[in-house]
Amino acid sequence: MLVQRSGRAHAIAIPADVLNMFFWPGLKIVQGGHRAVKFTRVGGVNDKVYEEGTHFLIPWFEYPILYDVRAKPRNIASLTGTKDLQMVNITVRVLSRPYVPALPQIYQNLGTDYDERVLPSIVNEILKSVVAQFNANQLLAQREKVSKLIKDDLVRRAQQFNIVVDDVSMTHLNFSPEFMASVEAKQIAQQEAQQASFVVDRARQEKQSVIVRAEGEAKSAELIGQAVKSNPGFVQLRRIETAREIARIVSQGTNKVYVDASTLLLNVNESGESGKK
Repeated sequence: MLVQRSGRAHAIAIPADVLNMFFWPGLKIVQGGHRAVKFTRVGGVNDKVYEEGTHFLIPWFEYPILYDVRAKPRNIASLTGTKDLQMVNITVRVLSRPYVPALPQIYQNLGTDYDERVLPSIVNEILKSVVAQFNANQLLAQREKVSKLIKDDLVRRAQQFNIVVDDVSMTHLNFSPEFMASVEAKQIAQQEAQQASFVVDRARQEKQSVIVRAEGEAKSAELIGQAVKSNPGFVQLRRIETAREIARIVSQGTNKVYVDASTLLLNVNESGESGKK
């Protein structure tokens, strides 16, 4: 520090400790992702919200209250009842942050632990009101719809406390062991019923195929009988076809076989002669 006396300038050294004592306590830094409100010993909480950066305060007379305004996750569990009186354990994950322009009101009404004071109570309230609108099976089948209703109601409810809810999701949904056992038994019964229905359909189809096969064989026998009556040469034609099939099978064998032609229906000329007689 320079002091001028009778035309001369004199340097006066001020110790760094003295500077720190008077000036450094009045400098407060608001870190990134934070905001601050100022409390004075005369006027109380100031309505101004201080942004990130360095700000000057009067030591002892003023001091800052810092808030983390970044979204923070919080898991909240609740035991509630469904429409059909089934007990269910639900855990939701809430991503919330304070409403920055209302930080002075939040500090005056709720303090710095506003989320601890508000979120558990309003989340439990909303979970009970929403879950009571659905039965247990609907909770499993319409999980996305239930989650959306919870989020919409929670966003509106949290706004009353100057809390912004960015996201809500159901992370766990657990029913009582008795209900889970009944659901499993129901699924097994449905599978057994489907299997029994398949067996009945297969038996019906097999019965129908037997009937069709029998009708075909009867029709075939009838046609053969009519052919024999109307044309005696039909029997001779069938004997020739049979003889040809036997010859093919015998020719494909590796061993030499000697058979009687009349025994294997190969004596075609004999039958022709008997027919002429």
